[in-house]
Amino acid sequence: MSFSFISQLFFCFTVFIYFVSLRVESWGTPIIPISSLVTKSLYDTIFLHKDDTACPAKNFYPYQSFIKASKYFPQFGTTGCLATRKREIAAFLAQISHETTGGWETAPDGPFSWGLCFKEEISPQSNYCDSTNNDWPCFEDKSYKGRGPIQLSWNYNYGPAGKALGFDGLKNPEIVSNNSVIAFKTALWFWMTERKPTPSCHNVMVGKYVATKVDIAANRTAGFGLVTNIINGGLECGIPNDERVNDRIGFFKRYTKLFNVDTGPNLDCAYQKSL
Repeated sequence: MSFSFISQLFFCFTVFIYFVSLRVESWGTPIIPISSLVTKSLYDTIFLHKDDTACPAKNFYPYQSFIKASKYFPQFGTTGCLATRKREIAAFLAQISHETTGGWETAPDGPFSWGLCFKEEISPQSNYCDSTNNDWPCFEDKSYKGRGPIQLSWNYNYGPAGKALGFDGLKNPEIVSNNSVIAFKTALWFWMTERKPTPSCHNVMVGKYVATKVDIAANRTAGFGLVTNIINGGLECGIPNDERVNDRIGFFKRYTKLFNVDTGPNLDCAYQKSL
């Protein structure tokens, strides 16, 4: 066996190991890990004030918890071209920022630098128990108020989220505001999970959503606005110039700029019927 042939074998083996280490999704399209797209430095820039003393969730949402939770959902931020991946991550971070915002119009560094300021709903108006839901019955004296980055609410969300993630969401809903990794997992679970006929936020942002005739009649077109509709359309969509929708868009625009990617079309749900 010649030295030249051995060298060629070594070169081929090295190339093979390189592509395996990148976890090649398809030829020429390596899957870039979330930690490469969202570095700790970028994460800290996005959530500039999350650990301020003014934020009740101070120190609850560390970078490591976000990265660890994201590994539980391997398709999150790894589907589609690089721009699509960045846009999906930006959309997710924008939505959880609005849900947990501590910002205000004249806040230092602007209102869109105050995401992840809260870890649970303050002064809930009820215990968010749908007593008619027999599949996920409430436990006595338990509150299913908003908790975590997506502000997971209602027994019919806590139950299936817990089942999917390995905790008792009905008996121990408080864990969502006591364990940062579980908190992020519940947000990502909500983001990734399809609830037919409602699509998943993930599928909308990566181009896998296909509008039905009902969707088209309801003006539900793919884009960040449809994600808002999935999350809270019953209260926010179908209302032109709604402040809550505009706040979500404000976060999204700031984050897409930081990711150096465009926002895509259909940012609001002003003329969409709610899901």
